[in-house]
This record gives sequence, C-alpha cells and structure tokens, in this order.
Amino acid sequence: MRVLLIGANGFIGRHVAERLLADPAAQLTALGRGDDADVRFDLAGGSPGALARFLDAVHPGVVVNCAGTTRGGARELTRHNTVAVATICEALRRSRCGARLVQVGCASEYGPAQSGSSTAEDAVPRPGGPYGVSKLAATELVLGSDLDAVVLRVFSPAGPGTPAGSPLGRLAEAMRRALQSGDTELRVGGLGVQRDFVDVRDVARAVHAASLSAAQGVVNIGTGRAVRLRDVAGVLARVAGFGGAVRELDIASQRGPGGGGTGEQQPPPPSPPSPHPYPDGCGAWQQADVRTARDRLGWRPRIGLEESLADIWMEAACRL
Repeated sequence: MRVLLIGANGFIGRHVAERLLADPAAQLTALGRGDDADVRFDLAGGSPGALARFLDAVHPGVVVNCAGTTRGGARELTRHNTVAVATICEALRRSRCGARLVQVGCASEYGPAQSGSSTAEDAVPRPGGPYGVSKLAATELVLGSDLDAVVLRVFSPAGPGTPAGSPLGRLAEAMRRALQSGDTELRVGGLGVQRDFVDVRDVARAVHAASLSAAQGVVNIGTGRAVRLRDVAGVLARVAGFGGAVRELDIASQRGPGGGGTGEQQPPPPSPPSPHPYPDGCGAWQQADVRTARDRLGWRPRIGLEESLADIWMEAACRL
C-alpha cells in the first residue's frame, strides 16, 4: 500500500507517520511545506494541477490529510483548513491514481452538545467558532467530492506531543511551574468543562484502519466517555507528584479585595480567564458516540487517560 501523508509534522500527523512506518506493507511518502518532507508542496498556495501531476507520478493508493491549523483568524483558518482540502479533492479528481482519501476532521465541527448526550455522526453540525466552521467546510468538500473518502472526526486528542498551547499542555505547564516554585496551591480556570479525551496513538490506529477499510462518510474517533477537566487535573497532579490543592479560578476570585470605601488604592485585578478553556467553540460538554468506528473500522481505543497524561507530564517535566 503506497500512502501519501500530508501534514506529517503535526501533532496527529507525527503519530500517523510512525504507525504507517511500522506497517511493513505500507510505503510512505510525506508531503508538506517543511524541509524534512519527502516532497515540498504548499497546499494553501499550490495548484490542484501541480498536485495532480505529482499524484500521477507517485500513484498512491491512499492519501491521508492531517494538515491544518487551529490558530489564526478566519482568513488563515480558511486558507489552511478549507482551501487546502479543496486543492486535495480537485487534484484527486484530476489524477488517474484513484487514491482513497482519509481526511482528519475534528469534533469542533459539531459545536456545543447537550450535557450527558453522545454525539453521533448524524448530528446536525453547529460549529461555535471560525475553526470549527473551517473544518466543517472541509468535510463538506470531501463528502461532496464523489471520491472514495472518509472523514475521521477526532474528539480531544491527548498524549505525547500535546501542544503546549492546548488546554492539557497549559495545565501541565502550570503544574510544572507550581512544583518548581514550591507552591502548595494551583489555580486554573475552566475546570468544569467536560471533553472526550482520546490518545493520539489511538487516533493514529484509527487512521491506519480507515486507510485499509471501505468505510465512507463521517466516523467519530473518541472514547465515548466525557471527563471533567477538574478530574483530569487531579489525575495529572497524582502523576506529577503534586501534593498541593488544585482549585477553580473564577472571575469572582480574581476581583481581589472589594472597594470598601477605605480610601486605599487597590491594585488592578488580573484579566479574567477565558470562559471556555478550549478555543473550539464546543461549550461545556462533548462526548462521542463511537459505535460507527467499532462497526465499520473494527477500532476501539486502547490507551487510558492516565497513560496519556503521564506522557504529557513526562514531556513537561523535562523542562524543570
């Protein structure tokens, strides 16, 4: 199986590359903007015709797209998450390779969900921010392309390589600093948010399974269990050996001493925390219905959240 992997240097892409390289039946070619890619190509600026010519030359059986960005304004998000996918779809339509497309999407496409519910693939997407909109537009392009294609909607990936700017990355960094300074209390915001955390290595397994399957349409990739960020912080504290208290940081607690008319000048309060610790527009709750992944991909998550958090902490602890 000849696989063209796009976005091999990203958080998910690195693990997908590792998984595919471990398959002796897979021949992997990495395409991207960096110098370490096998082939340099800018999806957001390159033409579909140029990519189609490359596809005809390499003739992959599967194209896996892990590329994209979570940061930036609407224009940048559209360029890297939507226009890039349009280029891939058009190139595949023009090419004679007949490759299958595995597109890595995200749960932000769904938007907020009702607390206690499990979101299935037939849920009506209502993304709550420009990132989710850009990813949903990419999914619609794939589904409307008439290609042999599947979109994996990944919920909240965790594990080794978790970006430092992500909620779990920020939490681990805050705990590292607390340990380094000897603090006995750690205050973080948004601990009430609940997410379906899935290990990135399990996501890579799902991509591999999707590459070999005949599944089409949208398939959720998660654990089927939402976990409160407060509980995640408790597990991470245990893994890290942090014996202090982890407390919720809310707006009220940041106001400082009230103006009691004493005439004393109070220091300005710090900026309030973001009401949502995730820039995903998904509100307080998300949990995947993962029956489709089980039935159509033969996939189940294997790695527990504690192992994922231990790996995140190991990377953060190296900065002590």
